[in-house]
Amino acid sequence: MKRQENKKWFCKGMRHGVPIGLGYFAVAFTLGITAKNIGLTPFQSALMSFTMHASAGEFAAMTVIAAGSGYVEMAITQLVINLRYLLMSCALSQKVPEKIRAPHRFFISYFITDEIFGISSTVDGKLNPWYTYGAACVASPGWVLGTFLGAVVGNILPDNVASAMNVALYGMFLAIIIPPARKHRVIAVIVIASMLTSSAFTLLAEYLPLSSGMRILILTVVIAGIAAYVHPIEESGENTNEG
Repeated sequence: MKRQENKKWFCKGMRHGVPIGLGYFAVAFTLGITAKNIGLTPFQSALMSFTMHASAGEFAAMTVIAAGSGYVEMAITQLVINLRYLLMSCALSQKVPEKIRAPHRFFISYFITDEIFGISSTVDGKLNPWYTYGAACVASPGWVLGTFLGAVVGNILPDNVASAMNVALYGMFLAIIIPPARKHRVIAVIVIASMLTSSAFTLLAEYLPLSSGMRILILTVVIAGIAAYVHPIEESGENTNEG
């Protein structure tokens, strides 16, 4: 019975992961082109994507590599840009049943991206780890393969076509936030407030010289904290979504 339940969640995660994987492929293709232009081989580019599922982090890493900076600069850059994943991990830890063992928690954390976090956090009740595995087994290959092919044949495409592929990333975000925003008014208000505040940060970038990663971190802590204080969600008890 437990195995059948995990299989059901895994298949559900795969279905939800298909559009993410397609979007990842398009975005990673551009990433692969950039990696090739700074001298990375297709294998090195794909390995980087396999070990770090983070577009902003990888673009920043390639900027550091192209500039010839050292390991310390690389570590600090990645720490600042990817701090938001710490918050995402903390949030998902509240959805994972307490009985879930450490190996499951480790693999869930490895595959946390903005998009997989988005669909995992909207699962009703507790999060079955097999749902995240299902989404990741489709999304992750799309990211790695897109990077590899971008490094191999990316420069063949016209620049306007390659740039247009990045639109897929915004399509993924819209597909993730619109359904829950239509269902819950509070989420809609949070999304709108985040967009307006992020736009304000961009317009005031000259006076507030913050990195994109730090801006995301501040917005997440402040807006989510206010929302949690004003409109807390009552615990509905732990269900049986266990791995």
